Amino acid sequence: MRNSLSMKSQDVVLLLKLVSLERQQGAALPRHRAELGIPDDWRGWATAPEDQAPPAVAADMYSVRALEESTGISKSEVSGSLRRCLDVGLAKAERGSGLPRTNTRALLGFLMHGLKYVYPARAGALVRGIPTAHAAPVLAGRLLSAGEHMHVWEDAHGSVLGQRVEPLHKGVPHAVRRDATLYAMLALVDAVRLGQERESAVAGKLLAEYLREPT
Repeated sequence: MRNSLSMKSQDVVLLLKLVSLERQQGAALPRHRAELGIPDDWRGWATAPEDQAPPAVAADMYSVRALEESTGISKSEVSGSLRRCLDVGLAKAERGSGLPRTNTRALLGFLMHGLKYVYPARAGALVRGIPTAHAAPVLAGRLLSAGEHMHVWEDAHGSVLGQRVEPLHKGVPHAVRRDATLYAMLALVDAVRLGQERESAVAGKLLAEYLREPT
């Protein structure tokens, strides 16, 4: 039983993807991005044709197959993640539609108080990749990082040279190229994972805004 319920790092990616899907359903994308402070130039990579996800019917976005395609997490891993998150209360089935919804309050508590101890991040070798943590557009102008190398997820499409940070799942570079909101949230999560006090505090406030239930 313990192994079936133990949280895995890809669960965080999937929960944040569910948040992004729900937010996109309820707002026009340009307005949604502006309200959350996502810059128009939010990409830290050279775009490729596969980065443009085709529009889908709302319910179809939540299928195991669609979630595999949009996150880079395999169908079996998606199924396992959904089961674990539902079992422990980090997700719930929406009344009526049955769609999986993230328990955002519980997730925020875990991200702020447990994540960096369970899935810590450390800066590694210099590589080319996608900016994350303080280097990502979502934190642009909010933190001073003079003299520091940028942090990146290693990726062939990346446009920045920086210190490698292991993403929560190998599919993260693929997933964020298709979803500005997911990119912002995962970059903020990395700012928390890297454990710098000031960055964590700023990232936490922004994460709370992203995870706030829509009114």
